[in-house]
Amino acid sequence: MNSPKLLSLTVAMLLSVNTFAQTIKGRIFDAQTKEPVIGATIRVVQGQTGTTTDVNGRFELKQATDNARLVISSVGYGTQEINASAIGSGIALEPSIEDLQTIVVTGNREATLRTETPIAISRLSPRIIEETKPTALYEIVNKVPGVLMVNLNNEQHMMAIRQPMTTNAYFLYLEDGIPIRPMGVFNHNSILEFNQLAISSVEVVKGPVSSIYGAEAVGGAINFITQRPTVVPTARIGVQADQWGYKRIQYGAGATMGKLGVYVGGFVARQRSAWMTSSDYDKAAVNARVEYSFTPKTRLTGALSYNNYDSQTSGSVDSVAFYSRQYVSTTDFTYRKSYSLRTRLTLEHEWKNGSQSFITAFLRDNKHGQNPSYSIIWKSGASTATGQINSNDFKSKGIIAQHTQKLPFLNAKVIAGATVDLSPNTYWAYQVDLNAQLRADKKSVERYTIAKERPDVQLANYNADIFNTGLYAQVEFEPVSRLRVSAGVRYDRMSFDYVNNLDLDKTTGLAVGGTKEYSQATPKLGLTYDLGKGKGLYASYSKGFSPPALTAIFRKRPVAAANGDLFYYNITPALFNNMEVGGWASAFKNKVYIDLAYYQMNGTNELLNIRQPDNSTDYQSVGKTLHRGVEFGLTYKPSKQLFFRFGGTNAIHRFVAFTLSQRASDAVKDVNGKDMPSAPRWLWNTELSYYPAWLPKFRTSVEWQHVSSWYQNQVNTITYPGYDIMNVRIGYQWRGIEVFGNVLNLTNALYATNATRGNAATDRTTFTPAAPRTFVAGIQYNFTGKK
Repeated sequence: MNSPKLLSLTVAMLLSVNTFAQTIKGRIFDAQTKEPVIGATIRVVQGQTGTTTDVNGRFELKQATDNARLVISSVGYGTQEINASAIGSGIALEPSIEDLQTIVVTGNREATLRTETPIAISRLSPRIIEETKPTALYEIVNKVPGVLMVNLNNEQHMMAIRQPMTTNAYFLYLEDGIPIRPMGVFNHNSILEFNQLAISSVEVVKGPVSSIYGAEAVGGAINFITQRPTVVPTARIGVQADQWGYKRIQYGAGATMGKLGVYVGGFVARQRSAWMTSSDYDKAAVNARVEYSFTPKTRLTGALSYNNYDSQTSGSVDSVAFYSRQYVSTTDFTYRKSYSLRTRLTLEHEWKNGSQSFITAFLRDNKHGQNPSYSIIWKSGASTATGQINSNDFKSKGIIAQHTQKLPFLNAKVIAGATVDLSPNTYWAYQVDLNAQLRADKKSVERYTIAKERPDVQLANYNADIFNTGLYAQVEFEPVSRLRVSAGVRYDRMSFDYVNNLDLDKTTGLAVGGTKEYSQATPKLGLTYDLGKGKGLYASYSKGFSPPALTAIFRKRPVAAANGDLFYYNITPALFNNMEVGGWASAFKNKVYIDLAYYQMNGTNELLNIRQPDNSTDYQSVGKTLHRGVEFGLTYKPSKQLFFRFGGTNAIHRFVAFTLSQRASDAVKDVNGKDMPSAPRWLWNTELSYYPAWLPKFRTSVEWQHVSSWYQNQVNTITYPGYDIMNVRIGYQWRGIEVFGNVLNLTNALYATNATRGNAATDRTTFTPAAPRTFVAGIQYNFTGKK
């Protein structure tokens, strides 16, 4: 072979080697949120070459050519097939909101397939949240099957997950997996401390998850997952308002520059002269998050959440005002002020075999002051009443650490972790004397006014240094193909040193102090079985534990106990045993998905309150309760233009053995076998969404919320009929400009989100009225840059 031919052949071979030896790099991100997609698979069509994305959505694919065809897929997203040359700096994956095969993190604090998690868990995707455009979080949380977040107006609320509508400490509220309050300082209104504009997705676990997250996760846990830094530069700014005086300015921006990613988002809201008198409020909220990747497997995350809330609390109305739609509050002086600042720093690392570790240090600063309408005590026919002013403040510092070790057999892994939380807590409350202006029948109050504040009449005054610790471990393995076993146990200890300034020693005259401790081990056992073709079954057993809140322990009793105690020192923790079975199935080429769960939860020493004749409450934690029901979810997507979902529950919540009174003079001694009050049998929420092909970027949906009747009192003598409401939402995006409108309570139904009364025959119902038909409109500019 002559020299020119040899040279040409050599050059061609070198070029060929160079073509096949190159490395293709890129990032995969969510088309909706622009957040990185973790664990996405990139593989060469008709080849063996493939890789997955890291925690920042990055990947490197070696030995691939520019003209190679690549398939990109990830659980919960639509699959894409593209040329390698089109990768550029990033590929956006479209989420599949109807896909049950989704990734969740709330089951065990790390990314796991929903179908490998033997608990009832639901995820609200970024798309659902974005299209809802919620003014308050109940608008999205109520889309979860089996969940009712009770709207008490101005973002205030109660919760019902495998429980009646209640204010008790049986739910755990998390932000990125961290409880927003320490054990023992529960507040049913604490979700108002979240920034709804910074939430990327929401995961709701129904039933006890104490084995991982600790006490108070009895009825369920709601994990609000915040927005991560975006892969490409993004920014948004917009306004939102309704005809009742609500206005909001919202903003957000994010970007990733090399190893550093940043996101900041928040809003400022204001309401004046609404449909309900004395219901003005202001709220400012901002979240910030910074991520730094030391390596593709090691990441440091810093996050900050700030909320400042100041609201009048209009409270409930009597039947005269409610049925005549006279939304006039009985008070114009009640209020709630909440300030919260939460920060965290998390270091995460993924080891060579896929094992993972993280450690999080966190701080909380929380101040919650109020003159609550629900604390007004009035005896039928009286021209005077009493209220209270109180403040509940705490500061926390703590650590959460977890390691997941993958094992080389039975597809097994072990999860072990620990939590430490030190939270000094102070609480005080004093009496307010009120005048009561009665209606003509003398059986209800038209208006309360303040006669005098009484700091000299203290209702509570204590200091407590709370020290919470927890240890947990969980093992998962597959003894046979398709069967996955999950077993875990957690040990929690809540202790606190306290000084009760209202309990004076009879000998020294000094405030009584001491130490109290509550501890409990909570096991769980779960099985999932993959039937194949998108179908599976699960079964689980778990134990729940909830110690009494400190505000319950150190509150003065209305009447001294038989042993002379003026306080609730002897309240015992509530314990729950939960058993459930469920399953999921897809059909008709994955156009239909069904999720089903049946549970029974037996409670012992559940903390309940008893309405007294003077409208005050007394606490008891004795007896037994039953919570049993079926939760169901259905989604149907026949085409790209239509999407239908339906979810709900049918449940009973019943007293098995519960003593109201041991006094011989009382007519009613117990409520054994009766339904618990504020416990609707049926709840459902259904929605039909339409995305017309003839008008891209346009959307519309119709939603129906149903809440059936419930008993208003513990003796089951009177019911509230429940309600049905319709909501309509529309939106259109042209280039970067998005306009949207929501019509809430489309039919202008008259309904109350809560209606309760005492057990005495002379008691009258109090109603928490819901808003009349409400028109919400907004406009937002969304900017998406290029990498």
